[in-house]
Amino acid sequence: MARGGGQNWSSGESDGQPEEQAPEDTGDKMVKETQYYDILGVKPSASPEEIKKAYRKLALKYHPDKNPDEGEKFKLISQAYEVLSDPKKRDIYDQGGEQAIKEGGAGGPSFSSPMDIFDMFFGGGGRMARERRGKNVVHQLSVTLEDLYNGVTKKLALQKNVICEKCEGIGGKKGSVEKCPICKGRGMQIHIQQIGPGMVQQIQTVCVECKGQGERINPKDRCESCSGAKVIREKKIIEVHVEKGMKDGQKILFHGEGDQEPELEPGDVIIVLDQKDHSVFQRRGHDLIMKMKIQLSEALCGFKKTIKTLDDRILVITSKSGEVIKHGELKCVRNEGMPIYKAPLEKGTLIIQFLVIFPEKHWLSPEKLPQLEALLPPRQKVRITDDMDQVELKEFNPSEQNWRQHGEAYEEDDDGPRTGVQCQTA
Repeated sequence: MARGGGQNWSSGESDGQPEEQAPEDTGDKMVKETQYYDILGVKPSASPEEIKKAYRKLALKYHPDKNPDEGEKFKLISQAYEVLSDPKKRDIYDQGGEQAIKEGGAGGPSFSSPMDIFDMFFGGGGRMARERRGKNVVHQLSVTLEDLYNGVTKKLALQKNVICEKCEGIGGKKGSVEKCPICKGRGMQIHIQQIGPGMVQQIQTVCVECKGQGERINPKDRCESCSGAKVIREKKIIEVHVEKGMKDGQKILFHGEGDQEPELEPGDVIIVLDQKDHSVFQRRGHDLIMKMKIQLSEALCGFKKTIKTLDDRILVITSKSGEVIKHGELKCVRNEGMPIYKAPLEKGTLIIQFLVIFPEKHWLSPEKLPQLEALLPPRQKVRITDDMDQVELKEFNPSEQNWRQHGEAYEEDDDGPRTGVQCQTA
């Protein structure tokens, strides 16, 4: 997406109606501490949508199924999201930090299981559901804005657990299940670790032999195919149909296509769409926003411009005769935005922000200036008296000034005047 100076657009839902330009970002808000924001990699001024998107990417990256050694990182990510996704908890955290949350703000910290938060976010149910069903498989699918505009079918290769056919999910010969001799059926092991002279520490870990089950298949009786694991890894090719109008972060569910476990209903495969940035268009709900540069002569005298759409059509837009286009002005074309999901014949609005390119210095010879001035509105006349001080304008270089230290940030305003949106039909 074009990220040059100009207007910031929210990524929230829209009813298809254009809005006034968003106010400029005045910088990060003041908070007591930023640890939770740092964990998610967002600024304290981040919107709820930005927090959601950051959690989504990190949770998929550090999920224990994908990164077994990153359990603590996954826990911290989930804890940060639980607080920052709740407006009341976030407000308390901003004012008092983590300590304020722990002391009982907003009803006290619940700090749910990281897997519960993950499942609720991705639509997989909670702990009780997992006890009756196999694990869900969550996969992120990268898509372009063109894919979401036109619709596309993609093939995805996934690895999942399936019940071993040779032993039918028993793990070995019938009757070969025995109490785990390593943990004595507890499912946990206790390790003693010396941490100093006369000082020891007890560490409790899941038994590596029975994986916390408390029982195992006798090694001599284990299934040769699955080595007693009861399941084997299998490659599965699924076709993902991305429909017109779907959006970034939308989930596509394949019921019962997830991991299988003995005596449990199979889990689901959940595909999460991850939209890549586009070089021309930015999406906001059903609308598409783009910036278009025009010369000063075009802004004053009119123009014809072409726009290549996401389905490779060419739109021709024309300014009205005698109409002046101001820098930063917004206009739109109805029914040329994104297709509406489940109603693809309807579309949102294409919003165009015009950026007027002014000529370089000394582009016109002094002899021709009077001719140009005669065509333009008259200058404002100023009466100069002897008690006035005449000064000289110089170039301003922000790097040579100390204005940033005084909290006065000068930023080039590419947005221009805030004007309402005017629309024309294609």
